[in-house]
Parts: sequence; C-alpha cells; structure tokens
Amino acid sequence: MSGFALAAAVAAGAVLLAAGFVLGRFTARRGGRAADPDLGTPVERATFHTLHTASLAAPPLRAGLTEETARKAAGTLRSLLGTEALCLTDRGGAVLAWDGPGEDHHRAHVPEQAAETLESGRSRSAHTGCADPACPLRWAVIAPLAGEDGVLGTLVAYGSRESAVLVRAATEVARWASVQLELAELDRSRTRIVEAEIRALRAQISPHFIFNSLAAIASFVRTDPERARELLLEFAEFTRYSFRKHGEFAQLADELRSIEQYLALAGARFGNRLKVTLQIAPEVLPVTLPFLCLQPLVENAVKHGLQDRERGCRVTIAARDAGAEAVVTVEDDGIGMDPELLRAVLRGEHPAGSGIGLSNVDERLRQVYGTEYGLVIETGVGAGMKVTVHIPKYRPGVHRSAH
Repeated sequence: MSGFALAAAVAAGAVLLAAGFVLGRFTARRGGRAADPDLGTPVERATFHTLHTASLAAPPLRAGLTEETARKAAGTLRSLLGTEALCLTDRGGAVLAWDGPGEDHHRAHVPEQAAETLESGRSRSAHTGCADPACPLRWAVIAPLAGEDGVLGTLVAYGSRESAVLVRAATEVARWASVQLELAELDRSRTRIVEAEIRALRAQISPHFIFNSLAAIASFVRTDPERARELLLEFAEFTRYSFRKHGEFAQLADELRSIEQYLALAGARFGNRLKVTLQIAPEVLPVTLPFLCLQPLVENAVKHGLQDRERGCRVTIAARDAGAEAVVTVEDDGIGMDPELLRAVLRGEHPAGSGIGLSNVDERLRQVYGTEYGLVIETGVGAGMKVTVHIPKYRPGVHRSAH
C-alpha cells in the first residue's frame, strides 16, 4: 500500500470512529435500533451499529460519486444518521439520489441550498421554509463531499427540528464519505498508472522481433509448411495475450505459456544458437502475479544472452514452490551487465539499448507486494545474469483478472 493510501485508510478509520461516538449518542437519543444487548453499554451498542451500517455504505462510495453509487449509498447513509430524509448531489448541486419523503417539493430547492457549501467547502444548516404543515422536513444540514480535486458534491440531511447533534453527525459522516471517494480516486489513479506501465511494456515488444518472427515463419512456408503453420499459431496467441485489454493480474501458468510462445518464435530465428531449459513445479502454476511481468525478463535474457556470442547461449527458466511464496528465476550465460549500469537501469535511467523492462517490472512488483519484493539480480560483466522474483501466493487485492 502506498503512503497516501495508508494515510487515507488511517484517516478513514479515525473519522469513522469519531462519527461512531457522536452518532452512538444521537441514535440512542432517537431510540434507534440497538445491536446485540450483550455487546456492552448503550453507547457501545449504538457505535457498533453505526460501524456496521457505515460498512454497508463504503463499497458503492469506493466506486466514485455517480447516480448509481449515490442511489446505493443514500439509504444506508440516511439510516446511519437517523434523519427524516437525505440526498446526495454532484458538484453542480444536481440531486443524484434522494431517500425519504418530501422529494416532490424539496428536490427543486436543493441546488440553491447546496450552492454556498459547494463554493466554500464548509458545512451549513438552515430552515427549509417548507409551507406544507404535514411535511417533516423542517431543518437541513448541507455538508461537503470533498476529494483531491476539491468539492465533488454535497450530503444534505433533513430533520424535523433544529439540532446541533445533526449538524455534527452529518459533517462527520460527510468527512468519512469523502475519504471513501478519495480512495476511489486513488484506485482510479493506480489503475491508470498500471495501464500506462503495461502500455510501456507492450511498446517495448520490439517491432524488430515482430518483423523477424514473421520473416522466420515465411522462411518455412515452402520448406516446412506444418512448422510454419504452428509458428503462425504461436505468433497469434502470443500477440493476443500480450495485447489483451482486460486484467491487471494473471496466473503463472498463463504467463509461462506466453513465454513458451515467445521462445518458440525466437528459436525459429536463432535455431541452435538458443538453448532453453524449463524447470516448473506444477503446484505453483495457479499462483497469481502482475500481468506481463515475466516476459520482459525472458526477452532481456535472450537479448543479452545472444549478444556478441557466436556460440549461442542457454536460458534457464525455473519456478519452484517455497511455502508461502513461488520463486521464479530467469538465468542466462550471456555477456552480463556492469552492476553500476544495472543500478542506473533500475533507478529508471535508461542508457541506450538497456530498455525499460527491468525497471518497469521491478517497480510494479514493489507497488503490488511491497518494497521487499523487488527484483533480485545477480550479474557481472561476462558473467551472465540471474533474475529472481519472489511472488507471495496470497495477497489482499491481488486476484486473477478475467481476460
């Protein structure tokens, strides 16, 4: 988890606990439904109920502020506050969702009521001025829903009378909802970053490799049509997988299958100069890892393994079970790399010809699993290179994506 995500999560917990204390008193005063009487004092029972109710509102808010998510969250937020009615608006004051009575004659006034809060970013309260004697909506609290880009909308809570407790409670709940919306924006930002990183890796799939693969396939069309057909299928599957549109993660089995296709195409070009050894433990094949994070390591091994080597090279790919982790190694006996140059590459400084694959994969692994899970690289000039990847078998938020 990034520093911002951790801070946001801590802030969410702090705001929610504060709201729980205030709302516990408010719910108890209003005679709201209590939880299991064995849980403790009335305030403790009310706080537990508050936390449980808030947990139901979090998922839709974590998807951002839209008509659909507002509709799903409004009823739970109203229950959380115990108000007669509640609505959520967008940044322009338009009502996204309304829960409770009075919508028919109060909805039209919401944009005007929310305008000051949307501009100032501060909560306010006011009498509704409703002329209907049967309407219970006499008092409104308008609280801002804020994000990294400013005020995103408002939470408007309606009560039957003026209440300082409602002002405090609505403000705290709006702050908690704002944290959920900030986390939603963080998730979207992270997704955009991951997509950009994957696009960078796809761009690194050398046009020369594609051209040379097609040339190698063409060379077998007359001499060995069956092999040409098989290579063409491998090429189609490799490009389909590499340029798939969905999924931040993949199974190790899928990544290895793509690597086999890549090596089959490379082998068609280099022939006996490229020798490959695979040592894969079947029990680690279902392990999930970031999409397209092994292929750049293999491409790097083939590239540097064959560079300036007339006698060719051997690439060894191994995956073994190590208890809570799967350990994958990609090793070649090629020209290796100067350690100082390697450190520059991993820092994101890309000298000519070094590519971006290693630093990209290293950064993605650290983002997903933590700083201790970056690439472990052993190399030296003329000593080949061995890259080791440790992949936790189970990690919150890491799941196999559909494709």
